[in-house]
Amino acid sequence: MPTTAYIYVSQKSSGNFDIGLSRGLWGWRTSGLDRADARAAVQSLKEGDLIVFGYGGPANRVPPGEWADVSLRRVVVTQVTNPYFVERTPVWPDDEYPERIGIDVLDEEEDVHGSALGADGMEALRLSSNKQGVAILRSGTAVVANLAGALPPVAPGSGDGSIDHDGAENAVAQVLVRREQAKLRRRLLNGATQATCALCGRTLPVRFIRAAHIKRRSAATREERLQLANVMPACLLGCDELFEHGYVCVTGDGSIAVSDKTNTTPDLAEAAKALEGRTVAEYGPSRAPFFTWHCDNVAR
Repeated sequence: MPTTAYIYVSQKSSGNFDIGLSRGLWGWRTSGLDRADARAAVQSLKEGDLIVFGYGGPANRVPPGEWADVSLRRVVVTQVTNPYFVERTPVWPDDEYPERIGIDVLDEEEDVHGSALGADGMEALRLSSNKQGVAILRSGTAVVANLAGALPPVAPGSGDGSIDHDGAENAVAQVLVRREQAKLRRRLLNGATQATCALCGRTLPVRFIRAAHIKRRSAATREERLQLANVMPACLLGCDELFEHGYVCVTGDGSIAVSDKTNTTPDLAEAAKALEGRTVAEYGPSRAPFFTWHCDNVAR
């Protein structure tokens, strides 16, 4: 069964928090893990376990349960990608924090009321705050599932045509990744009811349009995932699948090329051939590196 860890981030560590999220890392001072079972808790976390970071809560020197009805300024749900390791490569400006874990951000929310995380989750964050940010462990993912269900929808119908979410290994993680990507889809479509496929040029109702990562989410950094330059509208009438699986790619001049992989069947080759030579809409310097990655790593 997956484990969920709760880590509270103090106000003085807010800068380090943003650095860690951008680098996909979190770390502790060695002295910070020397107490009780703090190191053992971090060492027990496995790839795929969840970590809930809380920030901007009230005073922590209160009786147990007093955080159940308060709000946190920021909640970030992550998944462990690289279990406990020791490394001294400089990451944060004020200290080494050599005892580290690798993390992947699944979702970030602001002004989260305690009811969304539930009394148990909020109490775990209060305990972490009292213990200078050590990880407080809980078995299972029920609290995070409750959070996913309690959050308001990003937008009506935002689940239709969501961006690919490769990399999420459990159902709760997939729900949160879909939410993250629904936010990006909303930015891309900007309230439109119709959109034009960047590959074939057909204008369709948005339910037929997928907001597709150009560089796959699993390979992209957090910043790359959230950049609109790494997302394009691709239709569900074939273009999204042809691009996703590397049957077509976009070359350095912005035109579509067909991969040798299309030779699997004549009909597949014909479908890809229909796109060959077309110029991709809104191709430019900001999108070029992502298309290059796709050509080099997916289409070839």
